[in-house]
Amino acid sequence: MLDFHLRKALLTAAGPRILDVRLTLAPGELLAISGPSGAGKTTLLRLLAGLDRPDGGFIQAAGHTWYSQERRQWLPPQCRPLGFVFQDYALFPNMTVRENLAFAAEGQADKKQLVNELLVALELAELAERRPAVLSGGQQQRVALARALARRPRLLLLDEPLAALDLPTRLRLQQVLAEVHRRFELTTILISHDPAEITRLASRVVELELGQVRRLGPPVAPAAPARVVGRVLAMLPGGRLRVQLPGGTEVEVNGTAGVGEEIVLTVDVAPTL
Repeated sequence: MLDFHLRKALLTAAGPRILDVRLTLAPGELLAISGPSGAGKTTLLRLLAGLDRPDGGFIQAAGHTWYSQERRQWLPPQCRPLGFVFQDYALFPNMTVRENLAFAAEGQADKKQLVNELLVALELAELAERRPAVLSGGQQQRVALARALARRPRLLLLDEPLAALDLPTRLRLQQVLAEVHRRFELTTILISHDPAEITRLASRVVELELGQVRRLGPPVAPAAPARVVGRVLAMLPGGRLRVQLPGGTEVEVNGTAGVGEEIVLTVDVAPTL
């Protein structure tokens, strides 16, 4: 179980604020964190990881104290059994995939076996001797995830790990994250702005705003896409069409149709949280 209450001064676009979050996670839970920029999401993960020091509070993980203001206790980040995956991957560019994993696995009794298992589990075996610069974004993110797992963490922290990827790659890696979470029996905290991703992966979501918990509960499923019929007003270069929607709004879309024809468009409706 992970139990914490953390406070930290924030400097936001709205002025100084206090991050103040009290949460308890059950073993094996996957919790999502969402909220606008400046809400304190990344700061919260950095406090849990020990990369920043809180102004007050405590962190209890599986019966061990990682931080306590009252008892003046502080466990250094390298001693916390957790993995951290950043949005920008943060891989060592001068190391191969295998070397990145081996560096993270340093000190593990079965280091070589562990690295080989992770290469297979994350489908990286064929890329093991390549350096990050020649990998795609999705491949680099799988390496970053494998490297985080090489520490044998009990807690996995994910800071918008899929935000910069295209949709097909993001969907595939969502499946990888879900499988890794179950297979390695992790407690996971995921920062995401994608309601569909949160619904697929998380059992609960906490919404932060200016450092405060605005909502804590089950994910809200995104609304189903709406279908509308529009009339083509003009054919544009590059296979684009200018289309008039009901009510007079004009949009540009990709497609093939003649001027005056009606086409069906799918419109994503953002959920109200």
